Amino acid sequence: MEISEIFLSIQGESSYAGKPCIFVRLAGCNLDCGWCDTRYANTGEEATRKLTVEDVVATVKGYKCNTVEITGGEPLLQADSVKLATRLLELGYTVMLETNGSVSLEGVDPRVIKVVDVKCPSSGQAGSFLVENLEQVNPDDELKFVIGGRGDYDFAKNFLVEFVKGATKNILFAPVKPGMDPKDLAEWILEDSLDVRLQLQIHSYIWNEETRGR
Repeated sequence: MEISEIFLSIQGESSYAGKPCIFVRLAGCNLDCGWCDTRYANTGEEATRKLTVEDVVATVKGYKCNTVEITGGEPLLQADSVKLATRLLELGYTVMLETNGSVSLEGVDPRVIKVVDVKCPSSGQAGSFLVENLEQVNPDDELKFVIGGRGDYDFAKNFLVEFVKGATKNILFAPVKPGMDPKDLAEWILEDSLDVRLQLQIHSYIWNEETRGR
């Protein structure tokens, strides 16, 4: 596996925000989002390590935490990410998988909590989402929309009506930081009575970008 980094931090996003979490960040991505905040893992700006599944498991065991997020980059570009998730589940970990939604979720253990991005227009990657992935989304999984403006908000709102249709009620609307005022996004959600979670990146208010909570 091509690994960018493994570290312990506070989960900054999802319904698990605020809880300690071990992050296993895989290197490489098939998309190029305009507001990406982990570009170092996508472009090889930082040295990567080649580790086996058991190497990663051994590193994870070195931390005193029972929640692991497999992220990237795009983790599902590497087949062993699925094997890693199942192995960690077998060891009793709560396992989250953050994916950009453009790679098939088929084969991912249903016990994994999937946080699936739907790319909005401001990302430059709108249309990359595989709609058939919604068939693999369970009620405990989450869909995330990163919102950069009113156009993104309307896109996300329409997507929920047209495609999601109750696949999960765990819907995250995250403002682009910097660039989108969370207050504006909060007001739009309230005006439309949307049953979604406004998600601010907790870790970005605690640590600077360089440390990333390590």
